[in-house]
This record gives sequence, structure tokens and C-alpha cells, in this order.
Amino acid sequence: MLTNNGSSSCDLQGWPGVSFVGDGNGTQLGKSAELDRSTPHPTVTLAPGGKASAPLKITQAGNLPEEECKPKTADGFRVYPPGSTASLFIKTTDYTACTVPTASLLSVGALVAG
Repeated sequence: MLTNNGSSSCDLQGWPGVSFVGDGNGTQLGKSAELDRSTPHPTVTLAPGGKASAPLKITQAGNLPEEECKPKTADGFRVYPPGSTASLFIKTTDYTACTVPTASLLSVGALVAG
């Protein structure tokens, strides 16, 4: 979930960039999230304090053969709001990521208000 902490409204449109990170230093684990383009992606206007979110689907690393995944507990997620080069870090060790760069476990939908 993204929150507008500024004092004026802002517009966002599209998909956030999302990836698992780890190694205690923010190293990307596996492939970044594929963009789920099956739903509309309208412009979301966030008033100060307003929120937007994007649905995130996570495939369990155990569903892939170990040699195609090389599983590892992630430190969390790196998230890039649409159109931004600045990222956010969401800390959680509740997920197992893959360390193989081509292993895809994440899919993200477009931002929606709320």
C-alpha cells in the first residue's frame, strides 16, 4: 500500500515494480514481478493521506524444482511506485524467494485507490 504523505494531491498510474530482496543488503532475489495486464489501469489521484494498493500474487518457492529455484528466505520486498526511480523497502521474513535470476514467483496488478 502506498500513502501520499505530501501536502498536495498526486496522480499515479500503472504497476509498481516489486521484487524479493535479501542477503541483508537489498540484493534482488529471483525475477522481479511480472505485470498482470488483465485489468484496467486508471489514473489514481491521491489526496494528502490517500492510499493506493496493487494486488500481489506470490507463488510458493516450493512449487518449483529446487535446482530451478535455489530457495532462500527473503528479507522483504523492494517496491518502486509507478514512474519512480526511488524505492521503498517492506521488511518481512515470511516468504521464501528463489535465488535463480530467471525464477518468477511474483505477479502484480495495477494500482487502485484504497
